[in-house]
Amino acid sequence: MPELIERLTAAAIDLLIALIKTPSFSREEDRTATLIFDFLAAHGAQPQRAQNNVWAVGRHYDAQKPTILLNSHHDTVKAGSTWTHDPFGAVLEGDKLIGLGSNDAGASAVSLLATFLYFHESELPYNLICAITAEEEISGANGIRSILPELGRLDLGIVGEPTQMDMAIAEKGLVVLDCVAHGKTGHAARDEGENALYKAVADIQWFQNYRFPDVSPLLGPVKMTVTQVQAGSQHNVVPDRCHFVVDVRTNELYSNQEVVQVVQQHVGAEVTARSVYLNSSRIELQHPFVQRGLSLGRKAFGSATLSDQAVMNFNTVKIGPGDSARSHTPDEFIYLSEIRAGINTYIQLLEGFRFD
Repeated sequence: MPELIERLTAAAIDLLIALIKTPSFSREEDRTATLIFDFLAAHGAQPQRAQNNVWAVGRHYDAQKPTILLNSHHDTVKAGSTWTHDPFGAVLEGDKLIGLGSNDAGASAVSLLATFLYFHESELPYNLICAITAEEEISGANGIRSILPELGRLDLGIVGEPTQMDMAIAEKGLVVLDCVAHGKTGHAARDEGENALYKAVADIQWFQNYRFPDVSPLLGPVKMTVTQVQAGSQHNVVPDRCHFVVDVRTNELYSNQEVVQVVQQHVGAEVTARSVYLNSSRIELQHPFVQRGLSLGRKAFGSATLSDQAVMNFNTVKIGPGDSARSHTPDEFIYLSEIRAGINTYIQLLEGFRFD
């Protein structure tokens, strides 16, 4: 149905332009949620909304069939000061559409919406649910996590993020550690007190040098990076407290909780994880959807960047138009040809797909 694809692609690009022109910072996505809700309704779907999350279920939903979730997000980070274009201008220069959220992840969101509408009236061997959700950029509690229980059993997730339409079949997880080394104050001119900063230095060196033994073929090793240090009140007082932050990117061979336990066994500081739910994910290379992608010439890879895959406890593949290298950068852009190709690829992946 080339005419339908062309019509939906044009509508998707128009929606993306409207989304770019409407600020949608994390926790402030109410107006773009309305745009997406109205878009689905105008095209014959029956959208639902919870806070700033919008989703719709395929017309022929059958609880006896497996279900595929099409998911991307409509929140954005804030624009930096080095933009040379209006971040909300949706400037079109030939094939290039410039604007905040165009690449991450507006192009994926509108492409998945177009794909969902293409199949909306079709009898498929599976159900489709399309959810365009909020707070992805901050891993917020009111994003996809908040509506997953309402969507029922999900057997596969197609997560739209800029991957040049290759398949991220594994993704690193994230756990942020707050570490506090404790000491005792004293006068810096005398040999007294216990310097918490010196204690922290020893722990920081451990983080720098320690290597988790299990290395993933797709994601590599667990990576730990100390990113913030704070200690001391004035120059002549030995600090009794040193707080430092560690960014940990986990592979699929360790749960976040396991990593936290290893750290706590090796360092002297008090270690507290801000959360442990953003775990690494992986789908088997032999999964039928991955095999279908490979047959269409799509590559499989491991992704170092975090997405809402981290909160999905079912098989997921991250795939979408655009390039991750453009995300969160000045003058972010997407090529319209990437959107057209993305919609066509999504449709090809799903047409005739079966779980068995």
